[in-house]
Amino acid sequence: MTRRVLACLLTLGLVACATQPKSPTPPPQARSAPPPRTPSGPTPAPAETSVEAVKPDASIDLTPVPFEVARANFIRDTAARFALDPASIEAVLSQANFRDDVVALMSKPAERTIGWSEYRPRFITAARINGGKAFLETHRAELMRVQERTGVPAEIIVSILGVETSYGGYTGKHRVLDALYTLAFRYPRSGNPDRALYEHKREQFFRDELAQLFALGKEQGIDLLSQTGSYAGAMGMGQFMPSSYRQFGVDGDGDGRINLMTDFDDIFSSVANYFVKKGGAYGWERGGPVAVMATLAPGREAFNPDDWTPTWTMSDLAARGYTPKAPVPAGLTATPVTLAASDGPQYWLGFRNYYAITRYNNSKMYAMAVFQLSEAIAGRELPPA
Repeated sequence: MTRRVLACLLTLGLVACATQPKSPTPPPQARSAPPPRTPSGPTPAPAETSVEAVKPDASIDLTPVPFEVARANFIRDTAARFALDPASIEAVLSQANFRDDVVALMSKPAERTIGWSEYRPRFITAARINGGKAFLETHRAELMRVQERTGVPAEIIVSILGVETSYGGYTGKHRVLDALYTLAFRYPRSGNPDRALYEHKREQFFRDELAQLFALGKEQGIDLLSQTGSYAGAMGMGQFMPSSYRQFGVDGDGDGRINLMTDFDDIFSSVANYFVKKGGAYGWERGGPVAVMATLAPGREAFNPDDWTPTWTMSDLAARGYTPKAPVPAGLTATPVTLAASDGPQYWLGFRNYYAITRYNNSKMYAMAVFQLSEAIAGRELPPA
């Protein structure tokens, strides 16, 4: 997760120790649908990212805290939280730099200004498709072991790596410490009162990620002063934020260390583990579909839920005018997805596995790009953009 992405990113990590035994293999998941949600009330406005759909909360104090105070509090709290020496945190932070380019990049996420017809060609190209096929063949043995163990298809894992870093060709040029330090204490403010809570939460998110980075450095022996990644602080071939690295990282080859930069067994296992576990009840479903195209009955308005949770039954969606273009297994629930294609709105139904992809990056276009790139890598034909 980088955002390509504004929301790259919304994961908070749990403690994971570098010397911890290899994570147990998740059991195969049976095909089952969580309880459906019955449509009621007015249709909410579409949300590109859940963090932007925050509701007013009078209990949160938005009064600015002086930088010196916030920094001192961060050192104190991080040291206590992760049993670190405050002096060691200070020593590292004294070498961190605020980066204007990070602020500029975070202020201009691409998905706010372009539609699907422009977005897809940025990620699904002949070079990326061919590169994905070659990468899959090169690492087929490792990928198939992970697919068998987790149920996440090899082409989905490869697609994530293609979208994130062009199969490891570009993992980011920004020093992770600087990126997180900047966004933790100088997250860009628009001055718009309607975005004040959102911007506050974003800054707090990155402040937590900076703390998680210190914990990760302790656990995995990562040099915090030399690690590079995205402008949002994501690292490695799969672009994991520090909290995601700690929570979902897997020691795939059992060498006692989780290396998401150069160890393919760890990288593939960790990406699959993220899909399986991040979505909770809506984590990756072994053998389940991702998405199917649909039609919307003439005269009906597109339904845009306020998130991508697939809780709408086929009957719910049929009542709203949606008809899938391909057979859908009985009992599945979905979320409707509308994309701005070149020839007008394009309608899709996204299932549990589509939602699992949005947990990697909470964007409908990102999830669709990953899905369609995986389809192309697997040799299946794509619809027009």
